[in-house]
Amino acid sequence: MAALTPISRKPQSFVLPIVAAAGAFVGLFFGTANGSGFVGMMGGAVITAGLAWLYFNVLKTERLAMWISLAVALVLCIYLVGVPGVVLGVAFGLFFWWFSYWLYEGRYRARLLPYLTPGQVLWHYGFRIICGCIFFFLVSPLVPVMWLSFNAQDFFTFTPEMLRFDPEGYSLKHYQDFFTNNEWQRSFKNSLIIAPIATIISVSLGTLAAIGLSQSHVPGRRAIMAILISPMIVPLIISATGMFFFYSDIGNFLEGTLGMGKNLVGYIKVILAHAVLGIPFVIITVTATLVGFDNSLTRAAANMGADPVTTFFRVQMPLILPGVISGGLFAFITSFDEVVVVLFVGSASQKTLPWQMFTGLREQISPTILAVATILVVMSILLLTTVELLRRRSERLRGMSPA
Repeated sequence: MAALTPISRKPQSFVLPIVAAAGAFVGLFFGTANGSGFVGMMGGAVITAGLAWLYFNVLKTERLAMWISLAVALVLCIYLVGVPGVVLGVAFGLFFWWFSYWLYEGRYRARLLPYLTPGQVLWHYGFRIICGCIFFFLVSPLVPVMWLSFNAQDFFTFTPEMLRFDPEGYSLKHYQDFFTNNEWQRSFKNSLIIAPIATIISVSLGTLAAIGLSQSHVPGRRAIMAILISPMIVPLIISATGMFFFYSDIGNFLEGTLGMGKNLVGYIKVILAHAVLGIPFVIITVTATLVGFDNSLTRAAANMGADPVTTFFRVQMPLILPGVISGGLFAFITSFDEVVVVLFVGSASQKTLPWQMFTGLREQISPTILAVATILVVMSILLLTTVELLRRRSERLRGMSPA
């Protein structure tokens, strides 16, 4: 646990330039949007540094400083952006008020080790800023997609009403179209049929493979592991081409020899193909969980008379369950979002939701695609949040983190 260091005020010669730099960075965006990025940078630096000087030399309480910061930011943002600037004004006003005192009062060192050098403190926060920028770079393209999904018009453009946050510019009709359109609902149901079954197969085979490969006496286990996770490495278009020829022969056998229906065979081929794509994720997550597994527990169960099946379900499975579920969630997401393999292996009867989105982009540009994309993003966030919670639970079970 990091020791709490005494809070001491920092010189204004240290604080004001940093606050001014942050203000210049924000002012760059406002200035660029209004025709001059340089003027925006200079204005942002002067205003934020001036407010910080006012906080430290004139005002007596932080609460009063907060209200002044809010007022100035609201006025500027409403003037530059309009009514939507209210949200930005509140956010930036509170941030710069907090940021100024966070630096001036030395609170940034409150939870750090007292012997850290200024360079180490700078890297501590600089690393977090770099990670935040990378996260913003990855996530920011999703924001326009989710925003446009509420467009009241039938095209991919931000209307003046949307930019003014006028309620007339927003509508849920594209979400309504998704839940009422037969084409979208049929593809959604196909995804809900294919993905869970493919996930069950992936989890079953991947878990057994991971447990087997975790045994040190298995010959050639590194080569076997490389082969099993190869679907993650090989370009998807190559895997899809190979699956097309392989599952074509299987389909001919099932239809011609066993007399199965063409539609059923199509589902079987797509499910098996998606299971192949999901198995590597299960193997990797379960193998990572087995790294901290105590094999003496299985030996103790055997000494007590438990057979291998009972030992697996009563001793081993409860401890590796977080890894199994995490791999299953990754396999489900892979199957639910996959479009290339199903285009090669499946037919029109097995059209999944991503396939329908791909077809919609080629044949008709409808914002319903954006509504579906938003739903998929929300589903992915919920599933990945579940994965993170399971990871933390697994660490607690293995004693790698405090309860």
